[in-house]
Amino acid sequence: MGVLRDNPEFALFLCLAVGYLVGKIRVGPITLGGICGTLIVSLLLGAWATIQIDADVKTIFFALFIFALGYMAGPQFFANLNRKSLRFFALCGIELVSVLALAYLLAKAFDLDVGTASGILAGAATESAVVGTATEAIGKLPGLTAEQISTYQGHVATAYTVCYLFGLVTIVIYTSQIMPMLMRINLRDASRELWEKMRGGGGSLESDEREALPGLVGRTYLVTHADGRTVGDLESSLGGRVTVEAVRRGSKNLTPAPRLELTLSDLVLIVGRRANAIEAGRQIGPETSGIPGLDTALATSQIAVTDRSVSGKSLDGIQREHPEFARDGVYVTDVLRNDQHLPATPDTVVQRGDVLTLVGARSGLNRIVEKIGTVAKNDATDFIYLGFGIAFGSLLGQIVVRFGGVPLSLGTGGGCLISGLLFGWFRSRRQTFGAFPPQAAATIKDMGLAVFIACTGLTSGPQAWPLLKEYGALLPFAGIAMVLVPATLSLFVGRKLLKIEQPLLIGAIAGQQCSTPAITSVTQVAQSSVPMLGYTITYALSNFLLPLTGPILVGILGA
Repeated sequence: MGVLRDNPEFALFLCLAVGYLVGKIRVGPITLGGICGTLIVSLLLGAWATIQIDADVKTIFFALFIFALGYMAGPQFFANLNRKSLRFFALCGIELVSVLALAYLLAKAFDLDVGTASGILAGAATESAVVGTATEAIGKLPGLTAEQISTYQGHVATAYTVCYLFGLVTIVIYTSQIMPMLMRINLRDASRELWEKMRGGGGSLESDEREALPGLVGRTYLVTHADGRTVGDLESSLGGRVTVEAVRRGSKNLTPAPRLELTLSDLVLIVGRRANAIEAGRQIGPETSGIPGLDTALATSQIAVTDRSVSGKSLDGIQREHPEFARDGVYVTDVLRNDQHLPATPDTVVQRGDVLTLVGARSGLNRIVEKIGTVAKNDATDFIYLGFGIAFGSLLGQIVVRFGGVPLSLGTGGGCLISGLLFGWFRSRRQTFGAFPPQAAATIKDMGLAVFIACTGLTSGPQAWPLLKEYGALLPFAGIAMVLVPATLSLFVGRKLLKIEQPLLIGAIAGQQCSTPAITSVTQVAQSSVPMLGYTITYALSNFLLPLTGPILVGILGA
């Protein structure tokens, strides 16, 4: 015990290691996750031994976490502020109003202190960031002694832990098992049907499957049927869906100009989507094995979409508006939005800040880049941009606004969240500066929250047991009710009024709850990534909006 008291850094990282180990324990489809595991371990350790952690450690790591969170969500958040996403925005509005109203009603009905009510809100909404914003807001309430602030902040952590556990189990089971039953659908079949509709035919892959045959292929054909036809005529007859990359006549390689006339026994290298390349073979002649010296190297490039005219359009629409795709044989093979890979189907809508993986001849790639965006530069963190962003957020959080006599401020957490949103969005518009690689941002985000939660648990351990004895039965009930009410309302409104497709709606409800375990379970049941398309929209919005509910509730109850 003396080692823990004298070496708080040892206790801190012990909580991280053991907490994430506990978080990996799986019961059916449920895992607690590293953050909840860390909080449980730190609360137990804090109750057993008195460990002093400097309060500035919590503040710094929470600022890193919340800025990285906003930075990653920024492009998606602003991209979704449009008419097409308004129906998904309504689901987030239902979540915010419901959890705030329920937390307030519970606080009044059971005479809960501000810390317990805030912890219920954070845990039932399964949003860890609310722990930070609420804890910080409690520390700024006027008229409280240092001992009261410490007690209330401890209650936040304890109530969060219990409610999070029950809220997590509820949202996972409700979205993945009960909602498909209520809508009378087989989630797997519904996801496949929607996928086929989106991509214009063809089945989707199982969650553990990959395409045995790649979508983009190169094939060589011996000219028999296409004798006398020009290269340009052949490409046009196939709708510009394939390109002739090379032609060999005897021992010579010819430049495949549009006016080049093919002759009997020429060897032709075709590149395009597999179905189109096969169709080309029917018009050219029999397929041959690979010919040494006939192959053409294709370059791969990741392009950040920055052109405003491209944003909001489907891949098929972009390719029609930019004939360079067909003329130069450039193909989109992947769409990356934040850290989510979206299916590169003709109907996939591209947004500003998306990163497209393009494959084709290098000269063609360069021409496309000039039209729609810029080469994504995201190989090293720009600490100048990162530092100014967090500093700006810290200053923004110090601004105090009085609403009806109640002092309200964003605090460091809220300020850095808004700063992260703005800096991430501004970076996405032209990704030539301010690099913050997704892996680095995810590491900073996870480490920042884990350290903050560990510090909170270690200092809150002594208050945990008295609170559990006082409100033991209420906390599980609150955790379940505050998940079921907004989720059920969203299910009704989304299906009956907003007419959202069932797989997308289920994913969107998991996203409005910011529940990664829920969407993981949903995609496993669906055996498809289709529900993820609804999840990404509401997740980005709720990730920004839910943390702000902490200071709002604290301000209302504190008044």
